Amino acid sequence: MTETPDKTDATNSYPLLFAIDSPDDLRRLEKKQLPELADEIRRFLIEVTSRTGGHLAPGLGAVELTLALHYVFDTPRDRLVWDIGHQAYPHKLLTGRRGRFHTIRQSGGLSGFLKRSESEFDAFGAGHASTSLSAALGMAVAARLDGAGNEVVAVIGDGALTGGIAYEALNNAGDLDANLLVVLNDNEMSISRNVGAISNYLARILSGRAYTSVREGSKTVLSTLPPPVKNLARRWEEHMKGMVMPGTLFEELGFYYIGPIDGHNLNALIRTLKNMRGLSGPRFLHVVTQKGKGFTPAMRDPCVYHGVTPFNPSTGKLQKKSGTRTYTHVFGDWLCDQAARDEKLVGITPAMREGSGLVRFSQDFPDRYFDVGIAEQHSLTFAAGLAAEGFKPVVAIYSTFLQRAYDQMIHDIAIQNLDVTFAIDRAGLVGADGETHAGSYDYAYLRCVPGLVVMAPADEAECRDMLFTAYRHPGPASVRYPRGGGPGVAERAEMRELPIGKGEVRRAGRGVAILAFGAALAAAEEAGRKLGATVANMRFVKPLDEELILELAAMHDLLVSVEEHVVAGGAGSGVSEALRAHGVAAEMLHLGLPDEHIPHGAQDEQRAACGLDARGIERAIARKLSQMRPRRAS
Repeated sequence: MTETPDKTDATNSYPLLFAIDSPDDLRRLEKKQLPELADEIRRFLIEVTSRTGGHLAPGLGAVELTLALHYVFDTPRDRLVWDIGHQAYPHKLLTGRRGRFHTIRQSGGLSGFLKRSESEFDAFGAGHASTSLSAALGMAVAARLDGAGNEVVAVIGDGALTGGIAYEALNNAGDLDANLLVVLNDNEMSISRNVGAISNYLARILSGRAYTSVREGSKTVLSTLPPPVKNLARRWEEHMKGMVMPGTLFEELGFYYIGPIDGHNLNALIRTLKNMRGLSGPRFLHVVTQKGKGFTPAMRDPCVYHGVTPFNPSTGKLQKKSGTRTYTHVFGDWLCDQAARDEKLVGITPAMREGSGLVRFSQDFPDRYFDVGIAEQHSLTFAAGLAAEGFKPVVAIYSTFLQRAYDQMIHDIAIQNLDVTFAIDRAGLVGADGETHAGSYDYAYLRCVPGLVVMAPADEAECRDMLFTAYRHPGPASVRYPRGGGPGVAERAEMRELPIGKGEVRRAGRGVAILAFGAALAAAEEAGRKLGATVANMRFVKPLDEELILELAAMHDLLVSVEEHVVAGGAGSGVSEALRAHGVAAEMLHLGLPDEHIPHGAQDEQRAACGLDARGIERAIARKLSQMRPRRAS
C-alpha cells in the first residue's frame, strides 16, 4: 500500500485542503478562497495519483463543480448522486477521506468509485454508467413522500448521458414533476470567452427570481388566451430559447433548462446553483468543463489520462506497464487479421474502444467500426440487425457490462440463432476496479441460454483459436477471457478451428482429476503437479465435454472443478448436472468465487483470498481428501 504523505509537509503545501474534514468546513470559507482551494485539490490529486494510479482526468475537470455543489447544498442531508464515480475524487477529498486517499483502489483502501458503506456522503454507489438519474429520481420521490424537504442533485457526464437508462429517467422525471436537479458535466465541448460570458449571463438571468416570476406569470396569462394564440406564443418562446441555448430537448421532457455555463467559473456556478436551489420541479443545469484541467498532459490527451498507472508528476510520463501481452491485445490483433480476410466482419463496442482493444481496428477499418456509446442493450440488438442482413458482427464487451444487455442476448440474438460473436473481456476478478466490474456471473447467465456456445481460453494462443472458432460457428458464440496477461503462450499466425465441445487432458495423474475452466488452468496445473493429479483443460462451458467428464469420473476418486467465477450456477455446476443426467454419483469439489462481493485489490491478492491460486487449490483438495473414504486403492 502506498505510504501517506508526511502530514506536516502536506499541511504546509495544502493549507486550505488540510483544514477541511467535511463540507461544513468548506461552507465556512469565503468565496474568494475557493479558487485557491481548487488549485490545492488539483495539485493533491496529481501528487497522490502519480504514485497510486487511478482515474485522474475526470476529477481534475470537476474540481470547481464539486466545490460549488458542496458549497451551495447541505450535504449529506441534500443528496448528491454522482454517475459512476470517475469524476468524484475531489468529492472524496472534501468528505472526510483526504487522509486515506493514498489508499485508493488498493486492498483494504478506498474504492475508486462511490460506495454507500464508505461514507454517508456517497448517496448512491455505482461502477456502471448512466444510473445516477434513475437513482436520484427515486430519492426525490422518496423525499416528497416523506415530506423531508431535502434537495436531490444528480451529476452525470456527457458520455454517461448516451446510456438509454438515463433517457428513461429523464422521461419519467418530467412526467412525475419531481423536485430534482440534474447537472450535466459536459467535458467534450469548449466555450470561447465571449460565448462563455454570454452563457453565464443568461444562466444568471434565467435562473433568477425576477425571470422565473415573469415566466410563471406568463403561464397564467397564456392560460386565459384562446388555444391557437396560446400555442403560437409557446412555439415563439421555445423558438427564441432554442436560438440561444441547446435546451429544447430537455424542456420538451419537462425540465427547466439552464446553460451551458462555464464549469470552471466558481462565481457563476455558485450563483446559478443558489438560484436553481430555490426553484422546484425538474431542473437541468448544463455545465461545460475541460477534462484534465490543470495538468497539461491530461488536457492534451484526456483519454490516456482518464485512468492512469503511476506517472511522473512533472512530465506526465506514465510508468510502463508489464511487458506481458494481454488478452485484450490478442483480441485486437485477431479482429484486424480476421477483418482483413472477411469484408463482412464488423466490430461493435459500447463506448470501450481502448478498454476492449479496438483502437487499431477503428483506424484500419473505420467503415466497419461502430462505437454505439454507453448503450449495451442497443449494441446487441444493433448487432442482431446486422447479422440478420448477412454481416458478421463481433461485439467487444466487458463481462460486467454484458449483464446489462441480457434480454437482448436471449430475445434478439439467441432465439433467432443469429450469427453474432461475443468477445467478453474482464471475465473473473479485475483487481482495482473491484466488485462493480468483476466478471463473476457470465458462465451462469450464458450457459443456460439454448444454442449459445461458451468458450474459455487457458492461454493467449488458445484465445486466438477460440475467437476464430466462435467466428466460424454459424450462430451465437462467445469467448470469455480475463483482464491482464496470460501465461505467455505465443499465438500462431495461422488460426485453428477447435472442435466444439471438446476439452483436453493436460496432465495425467491418479486419484484426483482437476477440471479447469479458462485462465484457472495455470494454477490448477501447478496444484496438480504437487498432488500428482490429472488436470484437464475443459475449454468449453457450453457445450460441456460430457464424454471427457464421464471418463475422468470413472477413473478417479474425486473430481475438482476450478473456475474464476461464482460457484452457484457456474461451470462446476454444469459438471455435476451432467454427471447426474448420466446417473453417475461421483465425489465432487467445486472451487470458485465465494458467495460474496469481492472488494478491490490486486488480482493476485484477490485470487489468493478466494483460494484460487495454486496453494489455495492444493489446500482445498487436501482438505477434501482428508474427509473422504477412498472408493478404490490409488
